[in-house]
Amino acid sequence: QVQLEESGGGLVQAGGSLRLSCAASGRTLSDYAMAWFRQGTGKEREFVAASNRRGGRSYCADSVKARFTISRDNADNTLYLQMNNLKPEDTAVYYCASRLGIYSDWHGLYDYWGQGTQVTVSS
Repeated sequence: QVQLEESGGGLVQAGGSLRLSCAASGRTLSDYAMAWFRQGTGKEREFVAASNRRGGRSYCADSVKARFTISRDNADNTLYLQMNNLKPEDTAVYYCASRLGIYSDWHGLYDYWGQGTQVTVSS
């Protein structure tokens, strides 16, 4: 099975940028469709972005598509989320997740999860 570890979170002012990374180990990243989800305090887990196995296809939630970009480097076994023009409502724990099937925006279909990285956006 694959192990996932997120990094890159932190505290940033509104309008700033962060790049999250998700390092995979145990299996090759190219075996998996990958996604980012987030969960704010007291909120349900929310889809952010997803990528197919090769990275040729991806999509983002409407709330972030003009500001966030998902990408992956299968040779380096790493998934990324570039987040620009951050807003206070983006504050959440961000998780990467993987599944052997096609990519999806439904968290229930993902088999493996990282521990999450906190992103806090101050106004």
